[in-house]
Amino acid sequence: MTRRLLPILCAAGALIFPAAAAADHSVGSASQIAWVRSAAGRFVAAELSSDGANACSILNVPLRGTNCQQRWDGRIAALLRDPADRARLRRQAAEIPSAVVVVSGNYARIELPTRLLRGPNRFLWTENCWMLTG
Repeated sequence: MTRRLLPILCAAGALIFPAAAAADHSVGSASQIAWVRSAAGRFVAAELSSDGANACSILNVPLRGTNCQQRWDGRIAALLRDPADRARLRRQAAEIPSAVVVVSGNYARIELPTRLLRGPNRFLWTENCWMLTG
């Protein structure tokens, strides 16, 4: 009896919990979704590696301002001193590859439990790439 039920349970599970659940809820072309995830991943990687220059390269121009690298180097250093913030960044890095992305025109958002910046996890299509906005 168990051998007959197993295929039925597996089929039902596949319907209820599809393997690519996050991807099924993303909106936009595959390349747009991949690019937004890539930008978010690069931003978090820059924070984890104390790289203010790379963090700045993903920010929208108005957020860069003057001395962006120096400001972000300082902000990242403070962030990484806090074990909770380091843990949050590592969680984000793990969540980004499967996070839901919604692209609407020149804007996109990535759905993460915590923010990438002070504001929502929003990106703007500018400079021929996705740039994080505040």
